[in-house]
Amino acid sequence: MNILITGGAGFLGARLARALLKAGSFPLRGAPARPIRQIVLADRGAPPPDLLADARVRSVQGDLLELLQRRELPATGTDAVFHLAAAVSAECEADFDLGMRSNLDTTRALLDGCRALGTCPVFVFASSLAVFGQQPGQPPLGLMQDDTLPTPQGSYGIQKYIGEQLVADYTRKGFIAGRSVRPVTVSVRPGRPNGAASGFLSGMIREPLAGVRAQVPVGPDVPVALASPTRTIEGIVRAAEVSDAQWGQRTAINLPSLRTTVGEMAAALEKVAGREASALLVWQPDPAIEKLVRSWPGEVGWERARGLGLRNDEGFEAIVREYIAENAQAVHVAVR
Repeated sequence: MNILITGGAGFLGARLARALLKAGSFPLRGAPARPIRQIVLADRGAPPPDLLADARVRSVQGDLLELLQRRELPATGTDAVFHLAAAVSAECEADFDLGMRSNLDTTRALLDGCRALGTCPVFVFASSLAVFGQQPGQPPLGLMQDDTLPTPQGSYGIQKYIGEQLVADYTRKGFIAGRSVRPVTVSVRPGRPNGAASGFLSGMIREPLAGVRAQVPVGPDVPVALASPTRTIEGIVRAAEVSDAQWGQRTAINLPSLRTTVGEMAAALEKVAGREASALLVWQPDPAIEKLVRSWPGEVGWERARGLGLRNDEGFEAIVREYIAENAQAVHVAVR
């Protein structure tokens, strides 16, 4: 089996590759598991050294749209594509053309590349919870179910929703076996901050654990729907595994989430790492970020994902402890 992961050098892309390589074989689209022969990791930069050291991994570096336009990707024989590459929310608001190129033009080109293969590969598209948004003058969002009509309020969410519809139509035409999933905000992400408006939801845990101050640009009452990296990867993998009958409708599914608030996240940090860590949180409002984050749903229904055997995290304290266990070298405060 041959697999392509776009954004393969990024945090989730690399984590997905490791999970697949560890499994060694994969039961694609309800069929019996087959050995993984090659995973192509496409990104602007190189993937982590541990992945490059695996003989089953091939790194393709460069601008993804240009690679697709030159038909360097996807390669003949590609059985599955995990499309994770994207410009993130704040980037798309700051640079409209960047978002349209990275999130719309590139997705369309990748879909056309898969169509040209003529083999109907599985295509897992990482959409976003940002397809849901509070419309101006309307009441706050309630529970967002799988079939709730998306009303995105930012360029990123709009581009992701268009991507969902393209995946559905290419699936309807038989060009691909499309599976669109909507991950919620992933926390806690290790490493350097990214340009996402939701990035503080990792930074407010990651930085204090490293002994560094972190800005919290929203109020403690702001509700958020979160998932750990582990639960997120489980959902992405499961989408490719299940049969067409198990998947059901061509529309996107919400991945499992934990409902919490920013204040409860801060409390979990203090419980795990004490006042020394929580005192490093700087509660400094940023009206632009708060407006965008408050427009996203804080409570998400995920019945279709539950029907596929997926589950959410038990609590945010468990998520913090998972991050510490996996990134002990980045933690410089005492942990209880």
